[in-house]
Amino acid sequence: MSKIRLGIVGYGNLGRGVQYAASQSDDMEVVAVFTRRDPAAVKTVLPVKVERYDAMEEYADKIDVMILCGGSATDLPEQSAEVVRLFNTVDSFDTHAKIPAYFDRLDAAGKESGHLGAMSIGWDPGLFSLARIYFDSAVRRGSTYTFWGKGVSQGHSDAIRRVAGVKDARQYTVPVESALERVRKGEEPQLSTREKHTRECYVVAEEGADLARIEREIKEMPNYFADYDTTVHFISEEEMKRDHAKLPHGGFVLRSGTSAAGNKFLTEFSLRLDSNPEFTSCVLVAYARAVYRMHAEGRCGAVTAFDVAPKYLSPLSEADQRKQLL
Repeated sequence: MSKIRLGIVGYGNLGRGVQYAASQSDDMEVVAVFTRRDPAAVKTVLPVKVERYDAMEEYADKIDVMILCGGSATDLPEQSAEVVRLFNTVDSFDTHAKIPAYFDRLDAAGKESGHLGAMSIGWDPGLFSLARIYFDSAVRRGSTYTFWGKGVSQGHSDAIRRVAGVKDARQYTVPVESALERVRKGEEPQLSTREKHTRECYVVAEEGADLARIEREIKEMPNYFADYDTTVHFISEEEMKRDHAKLPHGGFVLRSGTSAAGNKFLTEFSLRLDSNPEFTSCVLVAYARAVYRMHAEGRCGAVTAFDVAPKYLSPLSEADQRKQLL
């Protein structure tokens, strides 16, 4: 059986994770990595060809699905509609407030080119989105809550690194434990964004940078930090390497509600991850399999996790899915 041929755009933590995830799937192979850096300077975790970003067109008939591994702040809004003109794509765009407009752009570009783009794929948005729609659909009278962390947010860390004067950064999303416990007790509290999470930022600044300006720009950043109680810690490169090298994350989706007869329900879906990017990459690769299959059936435009039937994600045959997983 021929393998699904993957390409990777961008080679940071997420790109490396995609290589690892694909290596565990017998039906997939990574053909090439595309980067805006000097290809000779990119060291991959497994042997693969590294090409310039603008060399993608030469691979139009050699890659089935391109996985976009850039950041949501600036990379993906620029790249997604551009790359889907040449390839089927999967991306992890995670700026929730901008998802509707992002979908419209990708959908128009995909329908024009005849390719399929799966967007906002990962664990949130992605698997957590599925938990929310499943729980909300089943428990109609109730409230849904999402808590993230404690863990490193790749998108928020990337957004900080794009602030002038920032050399490196890690951002930890921290759930407010008292709020989480109120939900688990079935209280159904009305919680503001600020009441559910805090954000802790660890920043390595460039020599001579204006620390007060950097802190102010971080705390006032819309869609990322403006709605949260945010603490900014300036640390050295040595401290960053020693204390913040790993990228753990996780979280919870809960729905608390009652039946028509007055019986209480509490549903909960949770994740605990040693590596946020490696798990996100595993989800991206599974959806690359789905995109390949759905495009073969004639689907084009844009899709989210809501549009993809679970059967398309699994390497198992439909008969084996029913036998082993149903």
